[in-house]
Amino acid sequence: MLLFLTLMGYIVYFSAVRARDIVNSPYNARQDNFAEVVIRGNLADRNGNVLAETHVAEDGSETRYYPYGDVFAHVIGYNHADFGKTGLESIENFSLLTSNAFFLEKLKNDFQDQKNMGDTVVTTLDAGLQQTAYQALGENKGAVVVMEASTGKILVMLSKPSYDPNQIEENWYYLNEDEENSPLLNRVTQGSYAPGSTFKVVTLLEYMREHTDYENYTYECAGEITNGETTIHCFDSIVHGTENLRSSLANSCNASFANIGLSLDRTSYRKTAEDLLFNKKLPCAMNYTKSSFSVDKETEDSEIMMTAMGQGNTLVSPYHMALITSAVANGGTLMEPYLVEKVTNHTGTEISKNVPKSYRKLMSSDEAARLKEYMRAVVDEGTGMLLSGQVYTAAGKTGTAEYSMVDGEKTHSWFMGFTNVDNPELVISVIVEGADGNDGAKAVPIAKQILDSYYY
Repeated sequence: MLLFLTLMGYIVYFSAVRARDIVNSPYNARQDNFAEVVIRGNLADRNGNVLAETHVAEDGSETRYYPYGDVFAHVIGYNHADFGKTGLESIENFSLLTSNAFFLEKLKNDFQDQKNMGDTVVTTLDAGLQQTAYQALGENKGAVVVMEASTGKILVMLSKPSYDPNQIEENWYYLNEDEENSPLLNRVTQGSYAPGSTFKVVTLLEYMREHTDYENYTYECAGEITNGETTIHCFDSIVHGTENLRSSLANSCNASFANIGLSLDRTSYRKTAEDLLFNKKLPCAMNYTKSSFSVDKETEDSEIMMTAMGQGNTLVSPYHMALITSAVANGGTLMEPYLVEKVTNHTGTEISKNVPKSYRKLMSSDEAARLKEYMRAVVDEGTGMLLSGQVYTAAGKTGTAEYSMVDGEKTHSWFMGFTNVDNPELVISVIVEGADGNDGAKAVPIAKQILDSYYY
């Protein structure tokens, strides 16, 4: 009796908890059995625009079709008999191959030996906003992610270069020719970049935590700072003069932040970075690269100076920077990001629905409020002024991350920020690879174009 009850308990647990993971596994041959009786359902954006659908020919053959081509390639993914599944095609495989059609319809199909229509997965994505981001990024390599601060809904997830999932078979060799730079790489979640000056927000938070009198901070910027054999310059060696914390962030003063870095407790600095999920697991349904922060009590002064201004050995994804920004905007609480709004049957009857939920408190509400104030100064009077004077208010941080190439030093352009500062709405994170120029020179106009399309 005990063995019987144990077995029954496991079967219930398996059906209720593990079934979805097992069915979604690419190693599970049962997926083919589902496809024999169910026509794979649609993926749609939040407004009902179809992002992936199955075309059935007169002979019964099925072809997966992606109406937007390469615009949604990384987030929607592809479904191919020979090359497997990626993105939401893989994550939501269980729902797409499950039919909750009306039972009389299913009964009729059974008698006629016809397949049932799979359920529709309605995503949180916004096709119009995704297309705008695609056009704004243009021919640049890079990534854009847009989400709602108060809910965690992801509206845009764009990576370039991209590929057309309708032609995955024809282009398979090309797509896998250079693994490091492959268009298959989702740069939003799998990209790993030096954060540049966007990381100054993390440094600023640590300084605030170590110094209760942080409002009294002052530094006389002479355009550069030297400590031992290390000299760090502000952009174009601009002399910023007397800086407090607010103006240091607004003007993105490298010398001031290098000076701040030298004053920080290394162990505490690492803890703050890890509070913000560096070296930690991220809440993410997609495949992602974990961000890294290497400072410890043995870190040399030269390295801490570089780290404090966003260089050094720190690496982060655009997705992770969006999470940090979202926590600042949302009073310190990070809402769990999600990509699926609901699942309906093929006629639109709701089967299940996701609701916003808190993931973790990354900082106190007081800390978030002060960071929000300083990030607003970046837009109102600092390096992000291109976003000032709009119908929406904005706060954020620009960044330029230097990296070395065979043919010389290059830079990535960053912007992370949020809109409607008093009641935050959209969070955006943009990176443009190889964008030579000053702080945020390419990323800010791209962010503006995307946000303008939403509000105007």
